[in-house]
Amino acid sequence: MTDAGPGKLAGIAFLAELAPDELTRLEKACAWHRHKAGEQILDRHSDSRDVFFVAEGLVQVVNFSSSGREVAYAEVKTGGFFGELSAIDGEPRSATIVAVEPVLLAALQPRHFIDMLSRNPGIAVHVLQRMARIIRISDERIMDLATLGAVQRVVVEILRMARPDPVKKGAWIIYPMPTQASIASKASTTRETVARVLGQIEGMGLIRRQARNTFIDDKAKLERYAERLGAANHDGAR
Repeated sequence: MTDAGPGKLAGIAFLAELAPDELTRLEKACAWHRHKAGEQILDRHSDSRDVFFVAEGLVQVVNFSSSGREVAYAEVKTGGFFGELSAIDGEPRSATIVAVEPVLLAALQPRHFIDMLSRNPGIAVHVLQRMARIIRISDERIMDLATLGAVQRVVVEILRMARPDPVKKGAWIIYPMPTQASIASKASTTRETVARVLGQIEGMGLIRRQARNTFIDDKAKLERYAERLGAANHDGAR
């Protein structure tokens, strides 16, 4: 536990509508913790039901298959929060939380969290919207696992990460490019598969890698390649 000092919750986006005195009271109600990069913060079997606000740093939400393969659900960066499901329904954690980089967390007990939602409808709606996003993303992941092969899942994950290039009109960029292990975790495959797929699509001219950047000059072309992979998987399954 650590003394975080005042003002550390000011950067938590969904708390923005709280009055300054309410935010101060909330900070005092929190237990503050620092964790090193790579440190496990919560285990999915933990009996903790607190909600955690990420005042500084970045954490990853992960789970593990029966074979021990890590599957990444999401990343929560400075200004975000996690743990609301267990705080609301009182059930065990649904995933494990690991620090990607040094983090400062504020842990709020469930009774304080529920009370805050009851008194602030706008914040409650924000939590509902977040849950809706989680459900939609989960639906996409389930569909990917049920219908796509490993190579196609990697390509689809790359397409999801791409954002419009602010410098070159019509191009797309991934920056910073996640590690191959991180991509493998999200695509539910191995790092070796990710390395092989990245090498293949770079050799085909579908992506360009430079330092921590990955460029996609023609996103539609990469999308068509992903579709062809799906057609090939479908034909091979018949």
